Amino acid sequence: MIPAQFDYARPASLDEACQALASDEDAKVLAGGQSLLPLLRMRLAYPSTLVDVGRLPDLRGVHDRGDHVFIGAMTTHDEVVRSEVVTAGCPLVALATAMVADRAIRHRGTFGGSLAHADPAGDLPAVVLALDAVLVARSASGEREIPAAGFFVDYLESALEPGEILTGVKIPKLGAGWGFHYEKFHRTAQSWAIVGVAAAVKRSNGAITEARIGLTNMGEKPLRARATEAALRGVELGDQVRLACEEAAADTSPPADLHAQPDYRRHLARVLTHRAVRTAAGSP
Repeated sequence: MIPAQFDYARPASLDEACQALASDEDAKVLAGGQSLLPLLRMRLAYPSTLVDVGRLPDLRGVHDRGDHVFIGAMTTHDEVVRSEVVTAGCPLVALATAMVADRAIRHRGTFGGSLAHADPAGDLPAVVLALDAVLVARSASGEREIPAAGFFVDYLESALEPGEILTGVKIPKLGAGWGFHYEKFHRTAQSWAIVGVAAAVKRSNGAITEARIGLTNMGEKPLRARATEAALRGVELGDQVRLACEEAAADTSPPADLHAQPDYRRHLARVLTHRAVRTAAGSP
């Protein structure tokens, strides 16, 4: 299909981009285009103007800011994967980003674009949710910070308001004692996750003291497996971990599609959560 007609703007600065969005409520931001362009071709999106922010240097780069890592929204997945700052400060992000689609898409797709698209089948929303990241948005009226827990509103809907641009993400460093893993079940490298699990686990004296678990494609938006997180607290590795992970699908509403029915996705969530938690906790 051919996209519907639209105007095209390439601002020279972030301020110009914000002004372009403020002047047209039906405008859309074009970043890497890996999510937006297919929607345009299928005529599932009808922006009056595309505001191309691909050449704004202010939106690109990875920065160590002490207690957190800041990833610019236009930083490509490949740049995130290869960043020593990300690998050292927030390894779960590096693990999950390395599993996004294939190499070609990782070279074009952007970290911020994947989050702003707010697809619950995407790998990264569950990761930033599990890590309690903070997303930074900019508009003509100023800047604001949005906790990941409030950023994903519904299917393909984020908390970004008309005229706002996602400029970057603050990812807290969890420090010593934490282990991480991302487990994903999908048909091919290019496919969306049928189910994915992002796990961060902290252990002390052989027992789990805290667990954070984000679920991919288990509802209209990424979810935290709160019941399993609570059940894992104080548990030593063994059968108790498996029993705690049986609660991973609690309070979820997984979709039904050509790839899987809800019951199968619930089963996958339990199995993958167990694998992710055991791996993150350092158990073979």
